[in-house]
Amino acid sequence: MTLPNPLDFRNRAVVVTGGTKGIGFVIAQSFLEAGADVLVCARTRPDVLPAHGDRTASFRATDVRDADDAAALIDDAVTRFGRLDVLVNNAGGSPDADAATVSPRFVEKIIALNLLAPFTVAQSANAVMQQQPEGGAIINIGSVSAHDPQPGTAAYSAAKAGLLVLTKALALEWAPKVRINHVTTGLIRTDSAATVYGDDGGAAVTRTLPMGRMAVPSDIAGACLFLASPLASYVNGADLAVHGGGEYPARFLATHPDRS
Repeated sequence: MTLPNPLDFRNRAVVVTGGTKGIGFVIAQSFLEAGADVLVCARTRPDVLPAHGDRTASFRATDVRDADDAAALIDDAVTRFGRLDVLVNNAGGSPDADAATVSPRFVEKIIALNLLAPFTVAQSANAVMQQQPEGGAIINIGSVSAHDPQPGTAAYSAAKAGLLVLTKALALEWAPKVRINHVTTGLIRTDSAATVYGDDGGAAVTRTLPMGRMAVPSDIAGACLFLASPLASYVNGADLAVHGGGEYPARFLATHPDRS
């Protein structure tokens, strides 16, 4: 007997916010490889879209911080595909900023992108998914900063902590039709983040990680495929840590110089 492939997303529709570069690009590409129809968004159209074989992700220029634009993104997906099965709230990020001098406007923008936008997009997605017999799945891409903030990340860490709690709260309200889960990402090697990890390309940082390497975007994409699949049919309100075990505590590194 041949069992069905739980990671077969043919005839399923997926929206990935911020899906035109970095982690979001690979998430979108992974769902395409699994057979899904995929719509990605960003504020401007990129030169290259996620693709697999002769299939390419659809694109909509969207500012997810704008509530009307966020709702229109979901409407567009339903118009294109006739349904919506998975939303990956991936858009986010922030430059480092000194909390003592940062402007209120900066804080508002960071909170809007990393907390309010996922909430708004999820509301529209939930409205569609609740009407479908199969329901749907929402995945919020978070950060280890929600658990372990670093200097220069006050607004971002607060927003990501809010996103984690928001996930748990919505999981209580929207089940059983809609499952909503959270992925805590650790240090991830992408082209745009390479300089963040130092002049040595991140070699020193890597020595602080139990897995001996940083994550790559496909690590996050794999977690998203799992959480959106029937394999996770009873996983709701979870925080899936994809950080390789975190980082060694500073006191451990101080007493074990061979690890640093």
